[in-house]
Amino acid sequence: MSKNKNSIRDKLFYRILLLVGLIVRRLNRAHVAAIARISGDIVYDRLKIRRELVETNLSLTFPEKSGEEIRRIARQVYRNLAENAIEVLRLSLIGTPEDASRLVEVDVRDFLAKTRDRNKGAVCVSAHFGNWELLAVSLGLLVSPVTVVVKRLKNRDLDSQINRWRSMRGNTVVYKRQALREGLRTLRSGGIMSILADQSDPKGGFFMDFLGRRASVFLGPAFLALKTGVPLFVVMCRRNGSGRYIAEFEEVETSDLGAGKEDAEELARRYTRVLERYIRTYPEEWFWVHNRWKRSSCETV
Repeated sequence: MSKNKNSIRDKLFYRILLLVGLIVRRLNRAHVAAIARISGDIVYDRLKIRRELVETNLSLTFPEKSGEEIRRIARQVYRNLAENAIEVLRLSLIGTPEDASRLVEVDVRDFLAKTRDRNKGAVCVSAHFGNWELLAVSLGLLVSPVTVVVKRLKNRDLDSQINRWRSMRGNTVVYKRQALREGLRTLRSGGIMSILADQSDPKGGFFMDFLGRRASVFLGPAFLALKTGVPLFVVMCRRNGSGRYIAEFEEVETSDLGAGKEDAEELARRYTRVLERYIRTYPEEWFWVHNRWKRSSCETV
């Protein structure tokens, strides 16, 4: 009975979301931003969903900041997440490279010079930062189609719909269980793999300091890059304050590394440090509602 109730609830949520999508796709970006601010404030002030977790995570990461500063950042986190959700519902409006260019400012010359121009693939490491879904669709149009590693959602209807939006402009979606096999095949054929590497590893095999606390870190992106000999880039997407985004590529050095486990761990340290730098610089852009340290000790290392 409980399973049936969950199924009905999931289908109802999915249909409501489709209806909301029809509405928000008719709005301009100024209206979207206004709705996001109001929605984010409602969740932060009234519903208080995971508010204590967000403020605790921020306080532990930024002990030098006052309570007022922490609350200001936390409020903006909720506003940004609301805007992200609305923009996911508007992904179908990004149909051409020109559409993507109007939303995302990015210089891909160096990236292309080290990948496509040399007939090489690449591993692109990113995070739940800025609007990562919009970034993937835009890069698929502005650079070349990307194979995106995703986590399967419990709501299967919603999972299928979001994957349709993710892949509608040529990108390919693979689930985490398929990532190793598909990643090796894609990279060896000159393709691009995009992986979000800021969440905890369920297996908890490798730990390092992340934002001042001990955390488990995925080695998958490092292993794929080193095993196939392709460059690894951190790609981060942040808001520019005028309704658009700035996407930045930063290559992570791999020339001094082999393909062993210790090499993969060192590469993971390197790209995690880049992710950490962006999060510390633009904390309002990160997904603080996730309990990132749930599989780790709270002790610093």
